[in-house]
Amino acid sequence: MAELSSLWAIEMLIAAFAGGAFGAAVGALPAFIFTGFMVIAGEAANVVGRYVAATGPGKAGELGALGITGSIAFGPVFSPAISFAAGTAAAAYAAKRGYMETGFDFHEAKNIAFAQGTKPDVLVVGGLFGILGYWFVQLSTIYSMPYDPIAMGVVLSAAAHRLVFGYSIIGNAKKGLLNMSPFESEDRRIIGEPAADGGESEAGGSPETDGGTVGNRFLVEPWLPHQYKWANVATLGLVVGILGAYTAYVTGSPFLAFGISAASLVFLNCGVERMPVTHHMALPASTAALALAPAGMNITTASPAAIQAQIPLLTALAVGAVFGVVCGLFGEAFQRVFYSHADTHMDPPAASIVFGTFLVAILAALGVFPQSAWVASLGM
Repeated sequence: MAELSSLWAIEMLIAAFAGGAFGAAVGALPAFIFTGFMVIAGEAANVVGRYVAATGPGKAGELGALGITGSIAFGPVFSPAISFAAGTAAAAYAAKRGYMETGFDFHEAKNIAFAQGTKPDVLVVGGLFGILGYWFVQLSTIYSMPYDPIAMGVVLSAAAHRLVFGYSIIGNAKKGLLNMSPFESEDRRIIGEPAADGGESEAGGSPETDGGTVGNRFLVEPWLPHQYKWANVATLGLVVGILGAYTAYVTGSPFLAFGISAASLVFLNCGVERMPVTHHMALPASTAALALAPAGMNITTASPAAIQAQIPLLTALAVGAVFGVVCGLFGEAFQRVFYSHADTHMDPPAASIVFGTFLVAILAALGVFPQSAWVASLGM
C-alpha cells in the first residue's frame, strides 16, 4: 500500500497544479487528446521493450520502461484526472463568470473543447482542481481500490466542481431521467422555469444561470447527439470491444487501444461530424481480454508471445465484445442520468471505465477470470 505522505508530496502538488492549469488553458478535450497520443507513444515503447527483452539483446528498461505512459500520459502532465478534469472544472467556472459566449448549442459549461486561454483566475481554478484530481487518484491507489483510479478521479472531480460552483448534480429531469425524446422533438426549455443549477429563473436572463443562452437550450442535451441510441451504442461497443481485445492480445498492452481511441478524438475536436467516442469501450475490453491470462502471469511485463500462448484468441475476442457492449451501454445510461439534464460536463466514459474495471475485479474475485490484469484485486 502506498504511503499517505504521497498526498502531500510538494513536488507532485506543484506538477498537478501546473497540469490542471494547462488543461484549463487548452481545454479539457484537447488535453485528453494529448493523453491519447502520449499513451500511444508510451505503450509503443513498452511493447518494443518487451520484444527486445524476449529476443535477448539489450534490456527492456532501455526502451519499454521509460515511464512515458505512467509518468506523462497518466501522470501530472496529461492524467485525465488532472488536466481533463481540471479543464471541465475551469469551463464550469468560466461559464458561471460569464466568460464563455461561444454560441455553443448546450450550456456553455459543457463546451469542453473550448480553450480558456490565459485568464489568471481560470488557470488558478484549473490548477486547484488538478491538485484535487491528484489527491483522488492517490487515495484510490493508496487503498488499492478495485477500479481504474484515474477514471474515478475524473468522476469525483466533476461531482466536486458541480458542488463547489453551485450546479445541480443531476439537473431538471421532469420528462424522465432516461428519456431522450424531448431532444429528438427539439423541445426547448421554457422561459421562466427554474434554472437547473437552482439559481435565478431562466426568465431572469443571466449567463450565470444558463451559460449565456437563456431560453434557447434544448430541454434534454445528450452527451453525443450522434451517439445515444441504445442499439447504435451496443453495435459500436461490440466492434470496439473486439478491436480492443485484439490489440491487447497481439501487443500485451491493456492501454494501447485506449490511447488510439483517445487520440482519434482530435477529429471530433476539429469538427468532424459523427466521430464516435470509444475509449470507454476499448480500455475495459482490453483489460478483460488480458484478465484471461493465468493467475501467476504478470501481464505488465510478460512478452506478447507468452500472453498469446496462454489465451485463446477467440475467447479473448468474445470477452472483449461483451465488455465493449456492456461498458458502452453503461456509459449511455450514465450520460442520460448525470449529463443530459445538467449544466456541466460529467464524463460518461470515465464512469464507464470505473464500472468496467470494477467488473473485471469482481469476476476475478469470483474465479470467472484467472486474474484482474492491472486492476487492483478485490480481495474477496
